[in-house]
Amino acid sequence: MAKRRHFSQTPATAMLRARGVAFEESACDWQPHGGDMHSTSLHMAAQLGLDAHAVIKTLIMQDAKGAPLIVLMHGDQRVNTQALARQIGAKSVQPCAPEVASKYSGYMVGGTSPFGTRREMPVYIEQSILELPRIAINGGRRGYVLHMSPQVCVDILDARPVQCAAPL
Repeated sequence: MAKRRHFSQTPATAMLRARGVAFEESACDWQPHGGDMHSTSLHMAAQLGLDAHAVIKTLIMQDAKGAPLIVLMHGDQRVNTQALARQIGAKSVQPCAPEVASKYSGYMVGGTSPFGTRREMPVYIEQSILELPRIAINGGRRGYVLHMSPQVCVDILDARPVQCAAPL
């Protein structure tokens, strides 16, 4: 029988366990790709043997007033910020600077999870993610991945579906 790997708890896993959410854990080597979140997602998918479409990026963004928000997007797509802004009633939306994103989330960039963030923020999920049977999403540490039903994002985070995916 294979020995089960131990993963130390993160704010994300603490939140999920406290709410009785079923998930599996895995790890891969994290490699910075010059700040390119798309390459990081694709690298993670390849290491874990997953379709990059099911590897979900957690993006900390802000509206024109500087209010932070979370966007969950497929690893093989990018956010069309104009489409997102229209759907959420904002003048504009843009990614936060890495240090600002870390301040809001409490996580290091590259290890951001939408679960257990330092600051409560509205969460928006690309609608097509909810059509997937399972997703892989960051567990709160670089290279640490949680596998679960995408419905968890709606049930636990009150994530609101949007249609803002665009090809890379």
